[in-house]
Amino acid sequence: MTAPPEAPILDVRGLTAGYGQTAVLHGLDFVVDQGGVTALLGANGAGKTTTLRAICGMVRTGGEIDFAGQRIGGLATEDIARRGIAHVPDGRGTFMELTVEENFRLGAYTRRDPEVAADFERVFGYFPRLRQRFRQQAGTLSGGEQQMLAIARALLLRPRLLLMDEPSFGLAPLIVQEIFAIMQRIRGDQGVSILLVEQNANLALDIADRAYLLETGRIVISGPAAEIRQDEAIRRSYLGY
Repeated sequence: MTAPPEAPILDVRGLTAGYGQTAVLHGLDFVVDQGGVTALLGANGAGKTTTLRAICGMVRTGGEIDFAGQRIGGLATEDIARRGIAHVPDGRGTFMELTVEENFRLGAYTRRDPEVAADFERVFGYFPRLRQRFRQQAGTLSGGEQQMLAIARALLLRPRLLLMDEPSFGLAPLIVQEIFAIMQRIRGDQGVSILLVEQNANLALDIADRAYLLETGRIVISGPAAEIRQDEAIRRSYLGY
């Protein structure tokens, strides 16, 4: 007998969100599979960042958001983080005045287990440069190192789902390739699911299993990433390559 398909780690239905009286999202439906990478694509202002903020409880929302089979809509942001969702925001969100070590400890602030030191070592395996910079002030790191630190800090929550907002923004192509390769390692080694917002559609579709294209707060195209990548009409009309 064939086993039933595994339920998605994240199931979003009818998601609406906005700021004050301004509606930004208009009824989004999408999923992130267990251990999968889902890409949210679209132009600036399409609602991609707002979608991640809505999942984290950072903006006014409506609709249903289920994470690991439990409803999380309406929970406080810190409670959502404790359940296993880590957010790497656009602009990296690094605490510039603190050292790399202090940023690490902030990443693990919700944890009370004895494995934190071991997880520091695991993160150094992905980002060995951060070991060399451990006592250094975060604001003195290069842009690529700051992005690595932001991802490392998120991993120290031991998340089941990683929300990543424009990880390639402002970085040199070689650094971007390195970071995306590390993201694939994290997914493979730890089974972490990833919801990826990325302006560089070509990069995102390279590592994603599933993709959704947003336009003015609505999903206009969805499907397997490989199919979207190969559709010339979609590429020319929406993705710009």
